Amino acid sequence: MTPPKPEASFYDNPVIPGFHPDPSVCRVGEDYYLVCSSFEYFPGVPIFHSRDLVHWRQIGNVLDRPGQLPLPADAMASDGIYAPTIRHHDGRFWMITTNVSHGGNFVVTAERPEGPWSDPVWLDLPGIDPDLAWDDDGNCWCAFAGAHGPSFSGVQIARVDPDAGKVLEGPFPAWAGTGLQWPEAPHLYRIGEWWYLMIAEGGTERGHTVAMARARSPRGPWEPAPVNPVLSHRSTNHPIQSTGHADLVTTPEGEWWMVLLATRPLGYSPKFHVLGRETFLTPVRWEDGWPRVGPVNVRERAPGGSQPVEALPQRDDFDAPELEPRWISPRSRPEGSWSLTERPGWLALHAAGATLDRPGVTFVGRRQSHPESRTAVLVDPSAGRAGLSVRMDEGHHYDLEVADGQVGVIARIGPLRQVTATRAVPPGPVTLVITTRSARRWPEGEQEPSGLHVAAPDYVAFHVGDDPEPLAELDGRYLSTEVATGFTGRVIGMYATEGTAWFDWFEHGPLEEHGSLEEHGSRAEQARP
Repeated sequence: MTPPKPEASFYDNPVIPGFHPDPSVCRVGEDYYLVCSSFEYFPGVPIFHSRDLVHWRQIGNVLDRPGQLPLPADAMASDGIYAPTIRHHDGRFWMITTNVSHGGNFVVTAERPEGPWSDPVWLDLPGIDPDLAWDDDGNCWCAFAGAHGPSFSGVQIARVDPDAGKVLEGPFPAWAGTGLQWPEAPHLYRIGEWWYLMIAEGGTERGHTVAMARARSPRGPWEPAPVNPVLSHRSTNHPIQSTGHADLVTTPEGEWWMVLLATRPLGYSPKFHVLGRETFLTPVRWEDGWPRVGPVNVRERAPGGSQPVEALPQRDDFDAPELEPRWISPRSRPEGSWSLTERPGWLALHAAGATLDRPGVTFVGRRQSHPESRTAVLVDPSAGRAGLSVRMDEGHHYDLEVADGQVGVIARIGPLRQVTATRAVPPGPVTLVITTRSARRWPEGEQEPSGLHVAAPDYVAFHVGDDPEPLAELDGRYLSTEVATGFTGRVIGMYATEGTAWFDWFEHGPLEEHGSLEEHGSRAEQARP
């Protein structure tokens, strides 16, 4: 008797939620490794591990030392590190990327994906979004985008020595895409007798697409796919938009999959995406020598194979000797600005800048990973000024701040800064809570916050302790890419702008998993020292 087939399993997209754009992936045996762009944040290039392409755990950051990631103190938001590529070749891991704020394109290597990764080897190549691929003779080919010459604008290719940072041949024009703007994000693959060149074009907004070409050699000539783009959600009402900047990977069983960036816009037209560009996964099939992809669905049939890796906890009690790799800071994190040893079990933040409106502030945060979320901290502000902030950049952030016996909500929207509400609090530690809730799921029978409209993608509410009544509720559209511009998403974190503040714990997770504010407030009060 033939045993019954196991029931198919499914997964939900995105597989890495929150601001994790420009994914690149490689497989070593049964292990998958993935990296993303980090822009102006330090440490840079988060690296993830998975055994099934669905469940990912961050195991570190490729650029975790200041010497690997030189960023000027005044580097613009959304500058910094663009579009890394990760590959495994000849027993080593290779990561190539662009620092658009300092130095251009460079390569780092490591024996183990957790690191340590080498110091940068700089390549004398223009452009952005570099890629590495090796042929059967051991030659290394680098494709890159954004190089503009007198007669060609598109993807170029060069033969390089990545260990020495030398260009051995080229660069020469490869493919300018199908005629859409910004042909970029090139990846080269040797598949059978063909070399395939996959690119993104149409811009990283709603017109984003994935296109393909192929040639017998990296030198070309390149033949476009008979049907391009091979993936696009443009001009559709699909809940997932901006699909592009993709990379291909095979399973040990020979299945093909694609990781890519996309967004989940909400609200009224033109809609707003607040979490940034996220990492999605979709299956790939091959027909007549070309990949067929999409649409990318919210729920997909999962690949077969290995068990998921253990996920990192959503709460950090700051009991470890080092900060977890998920913690990021704008541009740098000087050693003197933070400590885990001054008060064991607490994170100490020492003010370096006086305002979140300018670079140089002491800020430690995590990417917002859930559209409907709850973030809470227990902070002892001492005699300083500190709080919890939802940040897009210096010109767009909402802050829940405690100082001088008062808790206040501050809204910075472009040139406008407003303190929307304040409340007195007793001396000592205080629990600060920020929640986000989608406007389309506003409870029936309840009125929306005064003056707000369903056009908002979400509402951001600010609570003190276990009080279910918010101190303020603000329209989330002003902390979206469509308003703030740029390439990043929301980061929620702790900050100090005066003196020293201590944080006992921090947690961030889906709103529905935390129960009521009253229930969690009681638990938070019980946790106080």
